[in-house]
Amino acid sequence: MNFKSWQQRIGNQRELIWRGWQTRYSYFRAQHNSSQSYPPLVLVHGFGASIEHWRNNIPVLSQQHSVYALDLLGFGASSKARTNYTVDLWVEQLHDLWQIIIRRPVVLVGNSIGSLVCMSAAAKYPEMVQGVVMLSLPDVSLRQEMIPKIIQPLVTTLENLVASPLLIKTLLKILRQPTVISRWAKVAYKDETAINDELVKILSAPAYDEGADFTFYSLFQGVRKTSFAPSAKEVLPQLKLPMLLIWGLEDRMVPANLAPKFAQLNPQIELIELEKVGHCPHDENPTQFNQIILDWLQKKFDSEL
Repeated sequence: MNFKSWQQRIGNQRELIWRGWQTRYSYFRAQHNSSQSYPPLVLVHGFGASIEHWRNNIPVLSQQHSVYALDLLGFGASSKARTNYTVDLWVEQLHDLWQIIIRRPVVLVGNSIGSLVCMSAAAKYPEMVQGVVMLSLPDVSLRQEMIPKIIQPLVTTLENLVASPLLIKTLLKILRQPTVISRWAKVAYKDETAINDELVKILSAPAYDEGADFTFYSLFQGVRKTSFAPSAKEVLPQLKLPMLLIWGLEDRMVPANLAPKFAQLNPQIELIELEKVGHCPHDENPTQFNQIILDWLQKKFDSEL
């Protein structure tokens, strides 16, 4: 993997100082001049990922659309800040990037936690968003519902013991090892042939950055609280824009049986379920994913041009 080919795949990398923190985003201009009227796309990665996770999508999607991707604060090449991580924090980061750099309505595309950020941004800043594509949409509020109330205090106590800063720092040293990352990826991916050295490097490298241990600790604490993110089942019915929900039927991280339940919450949601695909459809089967999203974009937005 050489630097030139990498640049060509994820676009031009740029830095943006946001609230005093260094953040990274990339930009890939639409390859056809006649495509400038199409809405730009903004890609938002999932937990533990980064801009590079879209390396197999950006060159194809940019044939018709200008494409932006960002590293959420705490991930990728963005600062591992000592702050309280929530979906709302990332929504503000996304919105400020849009205000400063893009300044025209976009289609948001997110995977996992990134899809929560996209959904929440569409609800909070409707003037920013023309459409939303969500891959494997989690709902933190459902986690609490699935734990019987009688044992919730016990579960919380055990999790607090596990989530001590010292223990998390030690745990991170183990979890960031390439062999461990590779095993974790095999849980997220159904097709193990998609797990190569390049992917393992993408997922493991940020965990060696200064402050990564605090970020990991803060995220571990945050995702266990309902305040970490708005409830998907409450937000989805409120949205008034085209939505595409993509879910791998072999997803072992966010249950695929949530997909039809979410799709029923709003008639504007189009659901596509993918066989033999896990938690990251865009990377596990990029050819299939790229065609699905391009077809949907053409169907929903060509008529508006």
